Amino acid sequence: MHALLRLWRTTVGKKVVMALTGAGLVGFVLGHMAGNLKLFLGRAAYNHYAEFLRHAGEPLLPAGVGLWLARLGLLACLGLHLVAALQLYATCRNARPVLYERYRTDLVFSKTSLMMRLGGSLLGMFIVLHLAHLTWGWLYPAEYVPGDPYHNVVAGFQHVWLSALYIVAMVPLSLHLYHGTWSAFQTLGLAGPLVNTWRRPFAALVATLVFLGNCSLPVAVLAGVVRPAG
Repeated sequence: MHALLRLWRTTVGKKVVMALTGAGLVGFVLGHMAGNLKLFLGRAAYNHYAEFLRHAGEPLLPAGVGLWLARLGLLACLGLHLVAALQLYATCRNARPVLYERYRTDLVFSKTSLMMRLGGSLLGMFIVLHLAHLTWGWLYPAEYVPGDPYHNVVAGFQHVWLSALYIVAMVPLSLHLYHGTWSAFQTLGLAGPLVNTWRRPFAALVATLVFLGNCSLPVAVLAGVVRPAG
């Protein structure tokens, strides 16, 4: 335990924590997107997927416990990722209070990395909106039907402003995924001539898949490809 605390107090340790928790969050984003794409299969398939999540872990665990354990694990990853990022930023600012006059675009701290902090803040606000829309039912309480996630998703995306906001939010998410995936390889020591030839394309592939997959949902609802049940 003391060794972990000592590692956490170092810059390298915080970067490793960011890389590992980031990998967990990337896995969640990809899995979440894959599940949401079941919207194209209709109400029964999508609601069955949501029901599976609610009963994950049974019969070993009581109903709902597996889902809450996954949520707590996700919150732990998100919290550690955020704290490590803020502390690394504070360390960087304290080490050099006078900013550089310009940045070279071929360095790690390129325009993409400079957008990570702003993008992370925007994503935090988007997560709250996402929960208010689909989990808590606060955004459109008159339209929200408990236990019918297919209806709630389709009804929400029929509002043009909400669909547009979801699509716009995918831009900082995709940039965050691209830069985070690419830099995680270096942080974890997975670098070298062979790895370096494909880690940028791999990061770009992950970011592109998430952007296109998530944006396809509101676009499909607005275009009438995915319609309300019945």
